[in-house]
Amino acid sequence: MSTCSVSKGCFVFKPDSKKRKISSAADYFSKGNNDAEDSGLRFDTCQSLWKEIKCETEQIQEDLNKKLFDNLLDFLRKSHLDFKQKKTEWASRMKSNEIPTAAVVLGVNVTDHDLTFKRLAEVFQNDVTPFVVSLKSKECPGIKNLLQKVMIQLMGCPIDMDSSEEDESSKISPNRIRYSVASLTNWYRNVTKKVDTETLCKKRIFSSEHCESPPVVVIFKNIESFSSKVLQDFITISSHCIREFPLILIFGIATSPMIIHKLLPHSVSSLLCIELFQSLSCKEHLTKVIDKLLLTSQFPFKLSEKVLQVLINIFLYHDFSVQNFVKGFQLSLLEHFYSQSLSVLCCEIHKAKKRVDSLSHNQCENIRRLPSFRRFVESQVSNKQTILLTDDEGLKETVHALLQNLHTYHENYFPVLRCLHAFTSSLPKYPLGKQIRELYCECLEKKVWETEEYESAIQLVRMMAKDELVAILEKCVEILKSSPATQPGNSLEKFEEYLSQLQHPEEVNEDQETSISSLKELQKKTDLYHLQKTLLEMKESRRLKKLTKFEMLRFEIVDFVDSLVKKYLVPVEMQTLHEVMYFSAANTLREHLNAAPRVALHNALNNPYFYLKNESLKSEAGSISNTAPDICIAYKLHLECGRLINLVDWLEAFSTVVKAADNTDSSVKDQIDDITHARFIRAVSELELLGFIKPTKQKTDHVARLTWGSC
Repeated sequence: MSTCSVSKGCFVFKPDSKKRKISSAADYFSKGNNDAEDSGLRFDTCQSLWKEIKCETEQIQEDLNKKLFDNLLDFLRKSHLDFKQKKTEWASRMKSNEIPTAAVVLGVNVTDHDLTFKRLAEVFQNDVTPFVVSLKSKECPGIKNLLQKVMIQLMGCPIDMDSSEEDESSKISPNRIRYSVASLTNWYRNVTKKVDTETLCKKRIFSSEHCESPPVVVIFKNIESFSSKVLQDFITISSHCIREFPLILIFGIATSPMIIHKLLPHSVSSLLCIELFQSLSCKEHLTKVIDKLLLTSQFPFKLSEKVLQVLINIFLYHDFSVQNFVKGFQLSLLEHFYSQSLSVLCCEIHKAKKRVDSLSHNQCENIRRLPSFRRFVESQVSNKQTILLTDDEGLKETVHALLQNLHTYHENYFPVLRCLHAFTSSLPKYPLGKQIRELYCECLEKKVWETEEYESAIQLVRMMAKDELVAILEKCVEILKSSPATQPGNSLEKFEEYLSQLQHPEEVNEDQETSISSLKELQKKTDLYHLQKTLLEMKESRRLKKLTKFEMLRFEIVDFVDSLVKKYLVPVEMQTLHEVMYFSAANTLREHLNAAPRVALHNALNNPYFYLKNESLKSEAGSISNTAPDICIAYKLHLECGRLINLVDWLEAFSTVVKAADNTDSSVKDQIDDITHARFIRAVSELELLGFIKPTKQKTDHVARLTWGSC
């Protein structure tokens, strides 16, 4: 855009904001995809699917914490029931000075604690008392800061007051309050007098006497990080006025309850009446999440074995955080719907027909390029191949049938997987893994029946006693009855038939004494050599003698389970169109979750086009462009230097690169103006802040380089 003017001046032309603005989040899905015609539908599908998954994870969290929360509610209700009762016994007076304290052991997954304590505070406020305070260690470096936080949060508690009383309380500024336990006691006395008893008792399970003095709950999140002196001072001061200020403490513990005695001396810990509460293990929580999100046909989106292994490894070897696992699952969902243009077909089966019929020619071509579909086409006869490769309508009919088959595959897959886990989880040394997620990864990766672990597991199952076999079959019947889909291969009827035969002692008890005695002999063989020798002898003796009815039935049960495994636990990569529902870009997910800051910094400074995607920043390898940001120019120049960098030489080289495109005389170029000098100083300061250089006392006009090697 040009402008003609008589006078000199600076004219600013702002770009049209409408062109730069992304109209909706769905437009982001269309960026970088050649087939953007269904980006809005893909985004809506992804969003609705994530809402369902999020609701499911929140419900899981609610169910797992229900027992812990109920126990804590009972503890709070019982702690101050006798608060206003007058006691004359010396022991009762001594106990009345103790502060009720709940030590809640939540585990080392500290990142999950915030969500747990947030929900716990809501439960307390809804069912017990409006006076709930949550404290973090970084907010309470001293006793004054702790009392200030307690006072501020208590003054903001949701209590219904009259308008005149509310105006009076609003006039009190937190900055004018003297923060002390005496101030807290006076505030509590005034508030409980002003507030109507019915207001405090509303929706709370309390007697009328207790409603007059609801407890004040103070939650210490992650008590390990609190200062020992701050805790000691607060507990000692609060114990003196516990009769006027009914306080209950909640200690969030990540390690062990012994940390309380390490932080507090006996003189202070004796002022606490501590009760221990244990939450569910984070590993059990993860197993529940995987069971509800992945081991079900409810959600069409699935993870491949490598992607699932990446998330599990991050959980096991980094943070034990279930919330981070769910965030990784969400990231996988977003990446799948963003990168896979055919993810529009990743939906419930009743929506598949309509979406398949609306596929465009470009999307049909994308289906033909899928590796699994190409294998499917190659297995067809020549006439069918021609229809699939040339006729879009014929392709759509086949795609709908294949999606129906994939849905049926999932409905049969997971009940059989659970039945197999019921058999293998009770075996010694867990040849196929103790947790079902380990077995699931094995089945996703390869044909599990061809592995040595499976063979050894089957051999051990063939030696099971009757009681164990009956318990496992009852579990399998329960699994198949709870499955919403049709039973794979009439398995429910077969298992019920086997169970009824085992429960008739006259039919199968002929060899019970022999099998029990042989198992007792096996239990005595602790040495591996003698154990193998005994097993071989038992195998040889059974081969020579005639099998009993119980052994024949046991072999029949194992063979039936083996046939189910071979028929229904086929690896997902052998299923046509599995790319539509399974996210398999493990390297992409690993790059997102496993941060490598040095590599990211090097890529950004050495090649700014890598992140900015500005065409003017493109440059040949080894060259330095004057259009790059100043810090990028300074960074590339510093890579060419040794351990010590001369600032004067560095500045001259920087000025030469910056003025390379100027059409001026060489004598003018050699002169460094103030603007170039200021730009260089700022670039050097930024490199020092990032940790690439530091000042050195060896030479005043030099800086020392701190990083070496290639990224």
